[in-house]
Amino acid sequence: MASSPSLRVVLAVIAGVVPETVLLATLVRAGAVSAWLVVAVAAAGLAVACAVVASLGTAWRQRAERINAVAAALEARRPPTHVVPEDRDAMTRAERRLLDAADAVTDENKSLGDQRDEFEAILRSMTEAVVVTRSQGEVVLLNGAARRMFALDPETDYRGRHFVELCRDPRLQDFVARSTNSAGGQVMSEELTIQIPAQLYLGASTAPVRTTQDAARVLVFHDITQLKSYETVRSDFISNLTHELRTPLSALYGYAETLMQGVEDLETQRRFLNIIARQARRLARLLDDLISLSDLERGISPLNLENLDAAHVVGEAVELMLEQARREGIHLEGQCPADLPKILGDHDRLHQVMVNLLDNAIKYTPRDGHVRASAQMMTGNGGSANAAVSLVVADTGEGIPERDIARLTERFYRVDRARSREMGGTGLGLAIVKHIVQLHHGTLKIESRLGVGTTVTVSIPAAT
Repeated sequence: MASSPSLRVVLAVIAGVVPETVLLATLVRAGAVSAWLVVAVAAAGLAVACAVVASLGTAWRQRAERINAVAAALEARRPPTHVVPEDRDAMTRAERRLLDAADAVTDENKSLGDQRDEFEAILRSMTEAVVVTRSQGEVVLLNGAARRMFALDPETDYRGRHFVELCRDPRLQDFVARSTNSAGGQVMSEELTIQIPAQLYLGASTAPVRTTQDAARVLVFHDITQLKSYETVRSDFISNLTHELRTPLSALYGYAETLMQGVEDLETQRRFLNIIARQARRLARLLDDLISLSDLERGISPLNLENLDAAHVVGEAVELMLEQARREGIHLEGQCPADLPKILGDHDRLHQVMVNLLDNAIKYTPRDGHVRASAQMMTGNGGSANAAVSLVVADTGEGIPERDIARLTERFYRVDRARSREMGGTGLGLAIVKHIVQLHHGTLKIESRLGVGTTVTVSIPAAT
């Protein structure tokens, strides 16, 4: 079939030469012209015809090769090579138009490829899980966040499978079914709680997508578990703070109202006034601790870092708390070796840490008990590069139940609420200690045994 145009040209040339040849043959037979002249003319005609046919065949073969090259370039999604002769015939113009069209298709393919790459990069970088399904729930695509959220195998191809194979939680399946069957393709949003196997709170939304083949839906799932936990913490904080404020305020209001009505006994007046003063001091301590904790959490009060002597920090705190310990009948002592390295810290904040820890130890240690504050050297597996100094407060108090140890640094958390309030505690001391230690890039460790005592260890990196 490829040679049929050349064959047609050859037949056309032969058809054009035959009448002249017949006429010349008739003239030769009549003796009008020489036979050799006829042979010469016929040979020349055939030679010219063969040359024309060969030229046309070469031109057509070259054009066919160029067109095939354009087709191959389009199949390979690359721009075709522009090699077209300068002729101005119709075929050359058609070739140029074909090349221009091929360039446009190539540019469009490149643009679509770039958009696809950008879309895939966006999907990969999204923290939200994204799943696209067809109208019957078959998965078209899903991103890495969806694989992680639903604990899917990273290598398995889920395209074409039903959404139920991604997550079998009935609440999520009900949401997907309702979104798929919704009339008018409306956008839907909902908060869900699922179990896969840990409990997750999800913000789920879905929207229709119209394609040339079939209707589809985009499902987006945002993990709001941490946000829900923050809301719970905030709610608990407000509830605890309200309770902490109501108790002293109620006492202040009650005793003040009684005094205003008149109390004749001077001793009773003095006792009521002492209670009012004590509750006012408790409120002041609570507000001071709240402000201090807020400043620490928001970074309003930056650390004034300097090289400190750990033994000096311990000694100052022990000296400050000696009188309180004596009043409570507690034996308080400080023990620090002389060769400790310097620590890089804020003097006032670390002093606050030690005073808080000693105050707790004295409050919860029975009379004739012992409280010891010390400092000691610690070296990690990395040698001197990980060296730290531990500030330790140990007591022989009642001890803390193991189930409560992990929550001791929560705001307003108390093991014995009634006794803590009786002793004037605000429930914020260990929360403040935790934040100060974290700002120093240190660690806080609490160990306790019921009936034996409690040891709190604060490790601060050594100065380099």
